[in-house]
Amino acid sequence: MDHALVIGGTRFIGRHLVEELLEHDYDVTLFNRGNHENPFADTDGVDHVQGDRTDDGDLVEAAAVEPDAVFDCVAYFPRDVRQATTVFDDVDAYVYISSGAAYGREDLPKREGFTPLCECTDEQAIADESDTYGPRKAEGDRAVFEAAADGVNAMSVRPPIVYGPHDYTERLDYWIDRIHRFDRVVLPGDGTNLWHRVYVEDVASGMRIVAEEGEPGESYNVGDQRAVTLRGMLELIDESLAAVDPDHEAGVELVTAGARELAAADLALEDFVLYRDPPHMLTTEKVAQLGWESTPLSEAMERTVDDHLASDRTGRENGPDRADEERILGVLDTLTE
Repeated sequence: MDHALVIGGTRFIGRHLVEELLEHDYDVTLFNRGNHENPFADTDGVDHVQGDRTDDGDLVEAAAVEPDAVFDCVAYFPRDVRQATTVFDDVDAYVYISSGAAYGREDLPKREGFTPLCECTDEQAIADESDTYGPRKAEGDRAVFEAAADGVNAMSVRPPIVYGPHDYTERLDYWIDRIHRFDRVVLPGDGTNLWHRVYVEDVASGMRIVAEEGEPGESYNVGDQRAVTLRGMLELIDESLAAVDPDHEAGVELVTAGARELAAADLALEDFVLYRDPPHMLTTEKVAQLGWESTPLSEAMERTVDDHLASDRTGRENGPDRADEERILGVLDTLTE
């Protein structure tokens, strides 16, 4: 395959995917509405077709570039996937970004072809709400399976929480900012909470490898091959800050706080970004069999922290503010006196 069409391609996962494809000698065409700055506007080997992926006519026009592979980074509704697999029914590979949220049972770990997917009602399929995200992604997976049964070379990739440079969600930025600025940080729960994450460059390489080596009708989990707890993640951030910022001294004190202590500040465990109960973990053996592997955690986090420091992102709106955190620390200090 020589020519890739990336639906999206300018913000986060899509941006890293374009870089991955260029590094592997693909010519790339971006297809999007042009609402965000295009970091590849002056890059050789990258063209741009402007249009709305939800408009059937625009999607047909994008197909006129005759790509070998199509990577769908912004399919948020089942109709998006059905529409794309109809228009691109003759490509060598159509790869849809699904999500670990598509799984409908709290298995540990969640496995492709074994853990059931979420059900999706007709109402959920068109509702742009946070609690319909998993069902919509699951129905998109089913659309991939249906297309493959009809002869389309369609596959999906399921990442859990994605982190890394250019993350506009600023979820991890909340914790990097907190650890960078303060010596004591509240750790919700007992620190053993586990929510599987994946470095964004590994999602990009996973998509390319699935396009090249995957089987139509299959889904592939991609996640850090060494998962860490919430405590482990915060410690890794602290170590990475010390590695990239000479003014940061590692050794942040992580102070655990349970539901009762948090309630003293009118907070709950779930108010802290990247806290999840029950734990969430995906298997990655299936994609590894295609030749994929994840970036070592220390390397991935150092790149993420370095990008955070060079940006204006803080993520502070994603969790409790410092005043609330100091009230919690005060309560905990009183209990230990």
